[in-house]
Amino acid sequence: MRKTLLIAAATALLATAAAALPVSTPQVAERISVPDGGWDLLSVDQDARRVLIARTDGVTAIDLADGKVTPQLVPGSRLHAVVPIPHTGLALATAGGTNSAILFDVRTGKVRAEIKTGANPDAAIYEPASRTVWVMNAKDGSITILDPRAAKAVGTIAVGGGLELPALDGHGHLFVNVEDKNEIVEIAIATRKVMKHIPLPGCDGPTGLAYAGDGVLISACGNGVAKLVRAADAKLVGDIAIGPRPDGAFVDAGRRRAYIPSGGDGTLAIIDTSGPLPRKVATVETQRGARTGAVDLDSGRVYLPAARYDAATAGQRPKMVPGSVQILVVQPGNRISG
Repeated sequence: MRKTLLIAAATALLATAAAALPVSTPQVAERISVPDGGWDLLSVDQDARRVLIARTDGVTAIDLADGKVTPQLVPGSRLHAVVPIPHTGLALATAGGTNSAILFDVRTGKVRAEIKTGANPDAAIYEPASRTVWVMNAKDGSITILDPRAAKAVGTIAVGGGLELPALDGHGHLFVNVEDKNEIVEIAIATRKVMKHIPLPGCDGPTGLAYAGDGVLISACGNGVAKLVRAADAKLVGDIAIGPRPDGAFVDAGRRRAYIPSGGDGTLAIIDTSGPLPRKVATVETQRGARTGAVDLDSGRVYLPAARYDAATAGQRPKMVPGSVQILVVQPGNRISG
C-alpha cells in the first residue's frame, strides 16, 4: 500500500511539474536588422554557429550566440546560395554575376579560391559521401560538381531547364526541381547520370525541395501547393496547401519537421514528417517577401530574410523601404496544433 501511495504521489508531482512548463507555439520572436539590399538563399553553419546569407553584393553573416551582424563577410556579385563545408571552416557561395563559386573562410571571410561554374549558378548542396558541392546552374540547365578541398570543378552534368533547389536522399540520389518544366529530375551520384524526370501535375513553378526522412520529397510550387513525391518509385502521393510564391524548403530531421516559407502572403508552413506522409500542422504569420529560410539544427530556430516595400505603381516593381531589411527568427515552440 505504501509503495502504491508513493508511486501515485510521484506521478502527481511529475504531472504538476509538466503543467507548470510554459506552453508556446511557433512564432516570430526576434528581428535582426541587416543592411539594405537583395537576398536569396541562406544557410546555418552548425560548426561556426553562424547564419550565412547570400546577398546581391556578398555574404552577410550573423553570429548565433549574440546576434552580431557582419554586413559583408565576403564581397560578390549577385550571390544566390551559401553552402558550409562541414569540419573545414570553409563555405562556398554561388555568384551569378561572375558565373563562379567563391570558396572562403567562414570566420575571416578570406577568399581561398574562385571556381568557374556554368551560367548563373544558383542553388547548391554539399554531398557528404563524395565530399563535393553540386551547383545548379539556372541559365544553362547544367550542374557543376566542385571539390572544395582541391578548389576545382570535377564534373558537369547536362540536365536542361531552369534548375532550382536540390535535395539528397542519403542513398546515392540527388533530386532537383526544374522550375520551367514543372518537374523533378533524379540523378545518380555515383554515375553522375540523369535517371528519370518526374512530372508534377498541378504544380506551377517548383522551387524549394526537401527530403523527408520517410522517403518522401516535398516540392514547393509557386501556385500555393506542395507536392509530395515518393522518392523510391517517383509516385505522387499527396498535396499540402501552402502560401503563394515560396522559394525554399528545408528540414529539421531531428525534430521531424519541414518548413516552407511563402513570400506571397508572408507565411511559414510547418510540416510534420514523423508519419507515413508529411502533413502540415501549423502556419506561422511572418512577413510578405519572406520566401527563403534556414533552420538551426541545435536550437530549432528558423531564420527568414524579409523587408517592407512601398506600394507598387503601374508597370513598376515595388521599392524596398530603406532600413527595413531584417532576419526574422521563428522560435520552434513546444506545442503544434493541426
